[in-house]
Amino acid sequence: MFQVQREEGPCQDCFREGRPVSHPDLGQAGDRWPLFAPQAVAAGFRSVHAFPLRHNQTIIGALNLFDTTPQQFTDSDTNVLQALADVATIGILQERAIRRGEVLTEQLQRALNSRITIEQAKGALAQIHSTHPDAAFDMLRNYSRQHHYRLSDVAVAVLHDPASHPILTTPAPSAP
Repeated sequence: MFQVQREEGPCQDCFREGRPVSHPDLGQAGDRWPLFAPQAVAAGFRSVHAFPLRHNQTIIGALNLFDTTPQQFTDSDTNVLQALADVATIGILQERAIRRGEVLTEQLQRALNSRITIEQAKGALAQIHSTHPDAAFDMLRNYSRQHHYRLSDVAVAVLHDPASHPILTTPAPSAP
């Protein structure tokens, strides 16, 4: 969190540059990260390594590894750690895709439920006013617009509390 707040540190560099960033001895990193390095050392860390969370050419974040001892990774270690960061990226992107799908499903379900309620209210108004359902829908829509109400809210009220909108729900008197 300190890195994000100060916009300094290996995570920030890794995210900006899109490549791994490593410093095996944070005690010697004060020139590179004058704010971050002393804070990390004070917190007990001695080395840090950051790997980009990337998908194709898009960087979505960075994976930081901190150690309490100075640590230098071999090329083989770096390759394995980058592969783990890539797997983590896939997991994050999959979770995001699932969440987007769930949100879309919820939105579609609400729209369907709203449409069903509007259709029921349209039928009720057609019955009350002895008119065609299309004319009842025009009444419902015009009333909602004139009074600055959401159409679905008025439809719910027509069905569950008709007295709340008497102008809309009271039948016109019959002609003599």
